[in-house]
Amino acid sequence: MVGMDLRQAAEGIKNLERKVLQGNDLSGEEANFIASIPDDEIFTLIASANNIRIRFRKNNVSFCSIINAKSGLCSEDCAYCAQSSRSKAKIAIYPLLNKATIIEKALELYKSGARRFSIVTSGRSLSPKNLLEIAEIIPDIKKIGLIPCASLGFLSEENLKFLKKAGLERYHHNLETSEAFFQKICTTHSYKEKFETIRAAFSAGLSVCSGGIFGMGETWNDRIEMAFTLKSLDVDSIPLNFLIPIKGTPLEERKLLHPFEALKIISLYRFILPEKEIRVCGGRLQVLSEFSSLVFAAGADGIITGNYLTTPGKKPDEDLNLIRLYGLNLY
Repeated sequence: MVGMDLRQAAEGIKNLERKVLQGNDLSGEEANFIASIPDDEIFTLIASANNIRIRFRKNNVSFCSIINAKSGLCSEDCAYCAQSSRSKAKIAIYPLLNKATIIEKALELYKSGARRFSIVTSGRSLSPKNLLEIAEIIPDIKKIGLIPCASLGFLSEENLKFLKKAGLERYHHNLETSEAFFQKICTTHSYKEKFETIRAAFSAGLSVCSGGIFGMGETWNDRIEMAFTLKSLDVDSIPLNFLIPIKGTPLEERKLLHPFEALKIISLYRFILPEKEIRVCGGRLQVLSEFSSLVFAAGADGIITGNYLTTPGKKPDEDLNLIRLYGLNLY
């Protein structure tokens, strides 16, 4: 909104906070208002998002963790990914890790406070052999006390039901961005295929985790459109990632988002999706830097702890200390 002064911004934020706390949805125009507030009012926005988080999510937060169980040699050409067919990034390349290695990592992360553990594999989909191997690992993850999740690309409803029967609880499949902008970052699969996979996961009886990446060159309209798309899909958990430009990828020249912009995104998603789990994931350390301790105040109620696929993350003991300082409950 051109010419918005600080008083207008502050009043508008508080009015929208009241609207959400009363159980009403934001309109697209109201979401654009939030996107347009000046940086000088970012802490007013954060305070309101925090109130919404407490109202709908209490003071409960969760840790999840992932393992890069199969790395590199992906046929897909996603511009942001170091493992894609277009990437020249120097990363580790290996087939599916063996059961003992995956269980060892799961146990380590459980002891560090994680309560969800996701097996993540590169590639468009899984071979039948890999599908069977992962199905055999899932029960052992549950025995540790972790909730088993997976991110395995495009799977059919039949395969997802097979994993559900093995004990899988949640399937992760990001939209990444808006439908229009997605065409600029990937050409080897479509947005429609993403929708179909998410719906197949729901049909299989799985909880669904789906979000995206910010800082790829998308507009605020793209960010808002994805938020409303996720709302219409009624996904359970929304992971928010901030691009870390990796040398050797098509997006290597992108600049990191400003921390205030990242915090605004988190708060905006809490306003639009007040009842959902909003989890800050990749780029938290690199983009938010000294402001990373504000993710919960900005509206998030979950984080990925430990390292990501090809980039480092926060150490679990540092995240546990942050939760203690906030007086939050880890579940």
